[in-house]
Amino acid sequence: MRAFKLTITYDGTSFVGWQRQPNGVSIQQLVEEAFAPLVGHMPSVAGAGRTDAGVHALGQVASVTLDVDHSTTTVQRALNARLPPEVRVTAVEEAPPGFHARFDAVAKSYRYRMANGAWQSPFDRWFVWYSPVVRDLEAMRRAACRLVGCHDFASFQAAGGAATDSVRTIHALEVRDHGREVTIDVTGDGFLRHMVRAIVGTLAEVGLGARTPESVTDVLAARDRGAAGETAPACGLTLVSVRYGQEGERVKG
Repeated sequence: MRAFKLTITYDGTSFVGWQRQPNGVSIQQLVEEAFAPLVGHMPSVAGAGRTDAGVHALGQVASVTLDVDHSTTTVQRALNARLPPEVRVTAVEEAPPGFHARFDAVAKSYRYRMANGAWQSPFDRWFVWYSPVVRDLEAMRRAACRLVGCHDFASFQAAGGAATDSVRTIHALEVRDHGREVTIDVTGDGFLRHMVRAIVGTLAEVGLGARTPESVTDVLAARDRGAAGETAPACGLTLVSVRYGQEGERVKG
């Protein structure tokens, strides 16, 4: 048996997310079905991040264990020949035995894109959260600084998540100005359900003056989802990359 590490990019607009769901098509389902003609059965493929419906990925990582003699190049070509154009396998590598894309990860990086101005580009509508209002980015940055570090992020966790421990560490949270577009880049040891989108929604309210940068500390302390801002739309979120480290290091979720 051989372990494989897949790097996958996808436009998540039309899908129910990474994980298989009772209704709708998931990325996991598509990849597993693409494997079936190659290996003679439908293997179980694990993803590093359970991206939600409408969320995109530049560097999703998946793992699978197979009893095959095919080269990594052959596996990549076979998968891309069967996947829809919205989903591409950008790399296939042989991995150490027992490699697991989710549990062996030590950090994940996400990017959220926001745009403002009098009009929205038609090329951005599936990938950017548009608002005609210009936000106070400096206030958003001051608020973001209060979220960096190890905290209990229960206030930023959507109902229905599987995690029982809501403590996570954010290594970096940066708000960048690109003119008509603002990006929010966040890297952490793991993320709760809708956590990044809840953070973005809270920072957006700070940017509009609806809450102060200092109030974010109180939001953390509340450990109550109702204390934080609205959940930002899924379309603006992309899983950028997943980092792997030494054996023994593990991501939280």
